[in-house]
Amino acid sequence: MKAIMLMFDSLNRHMLPPYGGWIHTPNFQRLAERSVVFDTCFVGSMPCMPARRELHTGRYNFLHRSWGPLEPFDDSMPELLKQNGIYTHLVTDHQHYWEDGGATYHNRYSTYEFVRGQEGDPWKGEIRDPEAPDYMGGHTTGLGGHSAGRMVTQDWINRKYIRELEEFPQAVTFELGEVFIRTNAGEDNWFLQVETFDPHEPFFAHEAFRNMYPHAYEGKHFDWPPYRRIQETPDEVAHCRFEYAALVSMCDYHLGKILDLMDELDLWKDTMLIVNSDHGFLLGEHDWWAKNIQPFYNEIARPPLFIWDPRSGKAGERRDSLVQMIDMAPTLLDYFGVPIPPDMQGQPLRETIAEDAPVRQAALFGIHGGHINCTDGRYVYMKAPVSKANGPIYNYTLMPSHMRCLFSVKELQHFSLAEPFSFTKGLQTMKINANPHIDLHQFGNLLFDGQADPSQQHPLQDEQLEARMAELMLGLMEAHNAPPEQYERVGLKRP
Repeated sequence: MKAIMLMFDSLNRHMLPPYGGWIHTPNFQRLAERSVVFDTCFVGSMPCMPARRELHTGRYNFLHRSWGPLEPFDDSMPELLKQNGIYTHLVTDHQHYWEDGGATYHNRYSTYEFVRGQEGDPWKGEIRDPEAPDYMGGHTTGLGGHSAGRMVTQDWINRKYIRELEEFPQAVTFELGEVFIRTNAGEDNWFLQVETFDPHEPFFAHEAFRNMYPHAYEGKHFDWPPYRRIQETPDEVAHCRFEYAALVSMCDYHLGKILDLMDELDLWKDTMLIVNSDHGFLLGEHDWWAKNIQPFYNEIARPPLFIWDPRSGKAGERRDSLVQMIDMAPTLLDYFGVPIPPDMQGQPLRETIAEDAPVRQAALFGIHGGHINCTDGRYVYMKAPVSKANGPIYNYTLMPSHMRCLFSVKELQHFSLAEPFSFTKGLQTMKINANPHIDLHQFGNLLFDGQADPSQQHPLQDEQLEARMAELMLGLMEAHNAPPEQYERVGLKRP
């Protein structure tokens, strides 16, 4: 048995034709005809590396810590496969694996290959600032000790070395994935993860794909939306959406190459194919850009998911069951016949793929220090902090790293040791004040009916329904061993 996962970053399902979207993606449509399409897939932990920790561990990240590495007590799906005789290989241009907050992930695989050059990746060394057009956008805040301005400058340096289609990091990533498949198609017991940073911002696509979306625009260069409310003109917003569409079409082009290879080598008979994304991205919906601050509306919280399982052979069908990223690890372990560790709380999706058998009544999702969200597949309940201070909140970790830097000396001056959680295998962790600095109190609690109001424009006022969703939330928080301050922070009475 073999398995391939094609993972995109920030891929909006509502813009893909299999989900009713408008972007030109014939290969995603072709994929939908060869696989099972999930209509009720929700994120778990946001954003990039928290989602990847879920991919490895089958357990929520956001209740206990922010962005960070795998922990010593974590069960890693690729490593468990490797330990049980399944060869695992990662090919990726996702630069966050190079950073402090992602540095423990790639070594869990048997082998791995990195491709450089995405989103201000500190790749090419040029001291002199590059020539750049009159541009707008880019990150609006410094992240992890790296100024936003330097990140944008480095991105313009990197682009000097990326001209032809085959030079784009995404193209190189998929080419390396194709090489692995061709080299090992005749072998058995392997898992390949081909993971591209695209269509994450900046929306840097080859001209051939940008030409697919002709439109009148005479403004500044704009393919990197900031993380804030919309301040741009309608023409600027529309232009940035077309830049995103071009990048998604480039993703579709490379997806087609993998589908062609599966046809050519007859891999459908014995190879699972999972095509997914960590989350979506707001492109003006709800008057916001991006993903990290505002409530996680459906455009962010409901990513696409396609799975082909050769055991059932189901294709061209839809599934309504509520699934999440935490289900990927147990699904792959089950597929290869590897025991699922008790600390994994996701569920194998074999029967869901085959017959739409449900695996949960409700699910949690969120970001550390943000809303705690609960959905039963139809309704979404967003529980906001009860005060603007948004506390108390702590990071529980033995690996004190942020995205691009270590925890500071100041942060570590007053940590304490926490009692073991159910999943830390008897280990105490550091308990470090998180100070999230996110004002979500302004949004308040929100309740939406995803069936009657899929665009989430009309929050409900229904005390009975809110109480039911709060009970589901409480039960899930208890089942996932949420720390006591998470209840306090959002005004829930701890069981």
